[in-house]
Amino acid sequence: MNPMRRCAGILLHPTSLPGPYGIGELGREAYHFVDWLMRARQSVWQVLPLAPTGFADSPYASFSAFAGNPLLISVGQLHEEGLLTADDFAGYPYLPDDRVDYGALIPAKMALLRRACERWRGHGRHEALEAFRREHAYWLEDFALFMALKDACGGRAWTDWDPDIRARRPNALQRARKELAEDVRFHLFLQYCFASQWLELKRYANEQGIRIMGDMPIFVAHDSADVWAHPEMFELDADGKPLFVAGVPPDYFSPTGQRWGNPVYRWHVMKSEGYRWWGERFRCVLRMVDMVRVDHFRGFAAYWQVPASESTAVKGKWVRAPGRELFQTLQRTLGDLPVVAEDLGTITPDVERLRRGLGFPGMRVLQFAFDGNPDNPYLPYNYEHDTVVYTGTHDNDTLVGWFASLSDEEKGRVTSYIGRADISVHWEMIRLALASVARMAIIPLQDWLGLGSEARMNQPGRESGNWQWRCRWEHLSDGLADAIAHMSTVYGRQPSSKETGE
Repeated sequence: MNPMRRCAGILLHPTSLPGPYGIGELGREAYHFVDWLMRARQSVWQVLPLAPTGFADSPYASFSAFAGNPLLISVGQLHEEGLLTADDFAGYPYLPDDRVDYGALIPAKMALLRRACERWRGHGRHEALEAFRREHAYWLEDFALFMALKDACGGRAWTDWDPDIRARRPNALQRARKELAEDVRFHLFLQYCFASQWLELKRYANEQGIRIMGDMPIFVAHDSADVWAHPEMFELDADGKPLFVAGVPPDYFSPTGQRWGNPVYRWHVMKSEGYRWWGERFRCVLRMVDMVRVDHFRGFAAYWQVPASESTAVKGKWVRAPGRELFQTLQRTLGDLPVVAEDLGTITPDVERLRRGLGFPGMRVLQFAFDGNPDNPYLPYNYEHDTVVYTGTHDNDTLVGWFASLSDEEKGRVTSYIGRADISVHWEMIRLALASVARMAIIPLQDWLGLGSEARMNQPGRESGNWQWRCRWEHLSDGLADAIAHMSTVYGRQPSSKETGE
């Protein structure tokens, strides 16, 4: 597939797929969605980070920058493989089909996965797991031990563990591996299952002409295997707690800025190791996806560093980051990187130079376009070809919810730009995105469906109720797929016959 040709795609995280087990999975439902994308003449399926979710169920606050989310494992597929029986499902609770209830889901599904692991071990399937361990040796052993320890410690953060374990003293780690061997193996099994199922799904999608776009957060969670295993690479004190955290400074939207809480990197240490951690991270994610959106790309030019003792982001400062050197090092090792740079917000010239110099396309979001400024970079007539346009991202309200929240003056700007007032706003906004010169247009499924704020995926700053939305089978209708296919074809974004095999 030619990455430079005009194309279109849909943003839908796998957790939002329909299905009977309380969360979207990597089984039949995901394959059905790929088939539906093919009928809709789409070329890209964009997902959010596939990592295990952490604080507030967020995929951007993961316990690992490398691991996969075990909640996505298809228990239906494990049943078909004989690793689960009908009796195993007898006590599975009723879960809503329109949202993910993580509180009820996690204990129920993890119990099923433990049964599958026990049965899998009984079948003597060890060679494949050992090969998987070798292939992912850089991160996998540390992650599996981290999760086993976290389970044993009642979910507490690693800085609250036994001091010898916290400090990774060799004798303490050896003892923990022995005492928690069964739990360590369980987490190895989960990662093996996730990777096997996901890579098979990705292969199927690629065969249908669908590329997968992943998502890579720039920073990692403090309570993660990455920080525990590599404390020297982060700005931490002697007890492992952050000295400085990342965020963004005060702006029009927030007078106190945003204090994210992620520890910041010790870039000089990473440089001394040839940026190996980043190389392994990109190598891992590019096994799983065909291209990757890098979140908060501006942080590779300079990032907002806040003393951890501060409760807001007001008293932070900009710190330079070695973005050009980092990515040039990665390109020498990994070749051309299929990266989309998330360059939203106030972008300074140094960030723009970095993105352009590396040849990464940037992003434009239509919801940001209508402030009345004719030079607004999010207005379609200001786009460059080397751009990915979105009607909205996972952090935005849906188009319908967004439009309903606008003032009459703001609504007037939107309808004046479109050219008519008697509109179905989501349909016409999608038309603007598809008709633009941007080479790639990505539309959240909720916008194609014309759903309101109840279908919003994430509301930044809200600590509960996010990441829960799920679509229903009736949403993925042939009629909608055909309408999407028609509009994609009208605006020259349909896949080529070579890509689809037709």
